[in-house]
Amino acid sequence: MESQLKSVGKRVPKVDAREKVTGRAIYIHDLKLPGMLYGKILYSKYPHARILNIDTSKAEKLPGVRAVITGFNTPEIRIGFMKDQPVLKKDKVRQYRDEVAAVAAIDPDIAEEALDLIKVDYEPLPGLFDPEEAVKEDAILIHEYDAKGKPLKNNILKLPWRLIAGDVEQAKKESDFIVEDSFRVTWVTHCCMGTSGCIALFDLDNNLTIYSITQIPFLAQNDFNAALKAMGLKGKNTRVINTVIGGGFGSKLDTHVYEYIAILLAYRTRKPVKILFTREEEFFAQPPRQPAIIKISQGCKKDGNLTFREVDMLLDNGAYTSWGATTPSVMMVPISSLYKVPNIKYTARSVYTNNIYAQAMRGYGNPQATFAVESSMDILAEAAGIDPMEFRLINVNLPGEITPQNFKVTTCGLKECIESVGEGLNWKDAKKNKKKKRGVGMSSLIHVGGGARVYKSDGHGMIMKVDDFGKISVITGAVEIGQGSETVISQVAAEVLGVFPEDIQIIKGDTSICPWDVGTHASRQAFVSCNAAIMVANKIKKEILDIAGKYFNVDPENLDIKNRVIYLKDEPENSEKQMPLDKLLRRAHFSKHGTMIMAETFYDPPNEMLNQEFKGNLSCTYAYGTTGVEVEVDTETGHVEIKKYFAAHDVGRALNPMLLEGQIYGAAVMGTGYALTEQLILKQGKVMNDNFLDYKILTAKDKIPIVPILVETIDELGPLGAKGIGEPACVPTAPAIANAIHDAIGVRIKDLPITPEKILKALKEKEKKG
Repeated sequence: MESQLKSVGKRVPKVDAREKVTGRAIYIHDLKLPGMLYGKILYSKYPHARILNIDTSKAEKLPGVRAVITGFNTPEIRIGFMKDQPVLKKDKVRQYRDEVAAVAAIDPDIAEEALDLIKVDYEPLPGLFDPEEAVKEDAILIHEYDAKGKPLKNNILKLPWRLIAGDVEQAKKESDFIVEDSFRVTWVTHCCMGTSGCIALFDLDNNLTIYSITQIPFLAQNDFNAALKAMGLKGKNTRVINTVIGGGFGSKLDTHVYEYIAILLAYRTRKPVKILFTREEEFFAQPPRQPAIIKISQGCKKDGNLTFREVDMLLDNGAYTSWGATTPSVMMVPISSLYKVPNIKYTARSVYTNNIYAQAMRGYGNPQATFAVESSMDILAEAAGIDPMEFRLINVNLPGEITPQNFKVTTCGLKECIESVGEGLNWKDAKKNKKKKRGVGMSSLIHVGGGARVYKSDGHGMIMKVDDFGKISVITGAVEIGQGSETVISQVAAEVLGVFPEDIQIIKGDTSICPWDVGTHASRQAFVSCNAAIMVANKIKKEILDIAGKYFNVDPENLDIKNRVIYLKDEPENSEKQMPLDKLLRRAHFSKHGTMIMAETFYDPPNEMLNQEFKGNLSCTYAYGTTGVEVEVDTETGHVEIKKYFAAHDVGRALNPMLLEGQIYGAAVMGTGYALTEQLILKQGKVMNDNFLDYKILTAKDKIPIVPILVETIDELGPLGAKGIGEPACVPTAPAIANAIHDAIGVRIKDLPITPEKILKALKEKEKKG
């Protein structure tokens, strides 16, 4: 099969790369519409306070201001997973980033000046910033009522995060070794190079168009239509148009307050209104990844076989819920199904605080959970006296197994991933002939790789149209966020149709033109969109060959297309019974009855929604991988240098090895930042490091010697065997580094990031203990 592939498996450059590097791509920052106004938002001065009065009179009189809105002069729109957040706050504020007013003006400077003229009177309230304090019975309430007006008794979100499989208590009795530990992970943010923004405008019939950077245009359309209804515009529709997106990483899986404010301002002024975040706003007014306190215990037999895994989590949800509140549903994946563990107990509580609320971020809870699981694996291996790599191989997942969460493992290359990383690190020798202050560590992962049915539909619609010249338009609901979905769709469609990837044009990003797709998330896009491309391309190909069969007077089954030429399979290449594709298409078009070749499909993968016990085959197939690192730790400064970095991933089939390697490089750097440097610092709920000077992301100067390893397992449900790989590579990095640091200097850091200060403190404590 591999030798027959012409387009798939090749290192094809991204189709949008030249547009981006030459400055031709149109980002939301570049877009300007006639008569456009500029919106700015006034945020709270307190983390928790009652709003007594908002005086906008001076702002309204400022020349150039066209509208000033508050919660008192606009309809209430409630958003979020639990509809607990009003767009504009009028009773009280619950975090520093709460939006209390907004302005539309003829330029951004005037809008900013108008914000300074708005006077808000507050009654400060006690703040609650520690999730462990927030769960106490006598804690002050962040929300006195839920979205339906029902009184709340505590700050714990009413979400049923509980997974039980087997008998953990009995397994504890039968275990020869048990370890218990607690780990902490902190806030980190997405750091998209393009800041958030949108443009909203209404037509004369009060239908809305919004230029957006959302990852979920059709779900966003539904949310915005609900907002129109709340505004008294029942029956009106929204058109969502994507501009080029300057980074996603999960930050655009929700619809955000600023988008609804733009809608309200556009309706009030009857003009297009653009809201564009500053870099500082991107840090303090966009939700980050959730922090969590994770308690974990695991056990095993003397032979190394795992017996149980028990995990309890407390998540700081912040002031409101977004889809981020549902990340425990993905945290369950590695807790239940990474390695063979027969007995599982997982519980989690998300709690309101006056901190910034959290949302989805690359891995959707998996990095937090895997940090605890894989750190604990090394601790348990040490307790049992078994080499950490050997311990993982003893418990490795294998094809054909059904996990405690009822995941059906089809293909699984985890064993090969572990072994290839071990070989790259020269694991046995590194352990045997240990160098001073150097250490090796590894960590593995499991993630959804074949869609993820978190909504009723996990589907993807696609339309394909062929013109007279053999050029193909693919109209897709897929959202391109830099992952390369346009490129692999082109490759797969070209492979099926017997044309070249450059013959394929991708049309995307408009809910009025493109068919429905649930969104770009859960590492699903290549899997679902390429499966759809195969389905619809086969329809197109059949129609073309049926026409060619009539022309050649042969059975269409005996025909095929290769390099844009239709030919008889059994005839030599120079046979007269062949014809260029475009020539046949023009003949068909201008024949007596004419024809137009067009087809559509809707691919909805055969996966399952989790049941009430959180069990079910969530994904068609699962992605596995292992990261291994060698570090050197400077015990005088606490600095950690990564000397080697191997990342092996079960990718099913590499549709485009270059793009896969790119995903691994980027995710490895993101994961290393999560491990060593990144932290959104909050003081009494206020973000203190809202810029790239103080928020420490890694740069090109922080070079990491990353070696990607692609393990192909050819999954039968994947498009030509492929699995999703967008998120997995960032998941195992932090625990691999933590394990390597412990191997190097004998101290284990259990809270992220692993800063030099924490290392030096741990070394001093170790020295005191002798």
